Amino acid sequence: MARMTQSESERSPRLERDVVCVDLFCGAGGLTHGLIKAGLNVVAGVDFDPMCRHPYEVNHDGAVFHHADIAALPASKLDEWFGRARVRVLAGCAPCQPFSNYALRYQKKDEGISIEDDERWSLLDHFGRLVAEMKPMPDVVTMENVPTVTRHAVFKTFKQGLERLGYHVWVNVIDCALYGLPQRRRRTVLLASLHGDIRLREPTTSTSNTVADAIKYLPVLKHGATDKHDPLHTASRLSNLNYDRIRHSKPGGSWRDWPPHLVAKCHSKTSGKKYPAVYGRMKYDEPAPTLTTQFYGFGSGRFGHPTQARALSLREGALLQGFPRSYSFLPDGEPIQIKALGRMIGNAVPVDLGRAIGRSIMDHVIPLREVRGSRVDRGTCARRSSSLK
Repeated sequence: MARMTQSESERSPRLERDVVCVDLFCGAGGLTHGLIKAGLNVVAGVDFDPMCRHPYEVNHDGAVFHHADIAALPASKLDEWFGRARVRVLAGCAPCQPFSNYALRYQKKDEGISIEDDERWSLLDHFGRLVAEMKPMPDVVTMENVPTVTRHAVFKTFKQGLERLGYHVWVNVIDCALYGLPQRRRRTVLLASLHGDIRLREPTTSTSNTVADAIKYLPVLKHGATDKHDPLHTASRLSNLNYDRIRHSKPGGSWRDWPPHLVAKCHSKTSGKKYPAVYGRMKYDEPAPTLTTQFYGFGSGRFGHPTQARALSLREGALLQGFPRSYSFLPDGEPIQIKALGRMIGNAVPVDLGRAIGRSIMDHVIPLREVRGSRVDRGTCARRSSSLK
């Protein structure tokens, strides 16, 4: 993990209160958790999934969850939540599924519907709308998404709109493993500031955390079982066929290592031979591959446990996303819903990426806060165009 710098360790509680953040599309709170660790005062999170309320509020003292549709959210609400904050930071990760490679290739192909008809595409437009309509506008805006988001017109419109409003915009695709995450996860990160150039800080270590660093210490678990001390350490049940398959799987290997009678018919076809990572085991001594919302399924990717005959447990997925082991996703005693929780964990912004983004923002705003007194003179910014065109 990256070490805290001297400037970070000397930050005062007053400074943290001054840098106030609202997290749009907050989900279970991965981004918020990282931002708070970096010193930002996150006061509110917004998401359309009411199931996110518990993990968001229970794990973040003082941050309030708002169940709302971003498309219908007025900017006046954000102004209310920010109050008299000296530095406003608006963060968010619009749902990434419409921008993924999978969506581009397959989604809605048979129905004759354009992928861009998906209503989730417009959420990035509404993110831009909120930036423009806030009074005053946010000092800093940040978003993250899948690497392919930059190919789409809706992202280009969002970025150009920020630039027209006077923001200095930085965009790049980064590997979260370089920032401490025990997972190879490439994401597009955008940082924008009204007050000068801003960018994601460089990684502070050349070594990556591994799957073993994150999960090797957890109790041994059979497929279909739940650890009696941690309900989230639960693994989905395998069919007899998939149990035989994982027993013949090697860490880092593929279904090509199996006896012929275990190989699926689809993998014998030319198209199926292109996907060796499905039905694969992870390797302990490397970062995990990118987790999806179905990381709990052995056949959904390289999500087999390195040594145990099962797929990842929900807790292991959360740890590989950077959540601490103590992170609560459900109230005590509530039944585990593997699909719903898997989606929540897989969709989360990794905590380590959130921390890196937060530290980059703090590096940028500390000089601003020190030179401006009570507020930055944002009169010029407030008089700019009130909409992203």
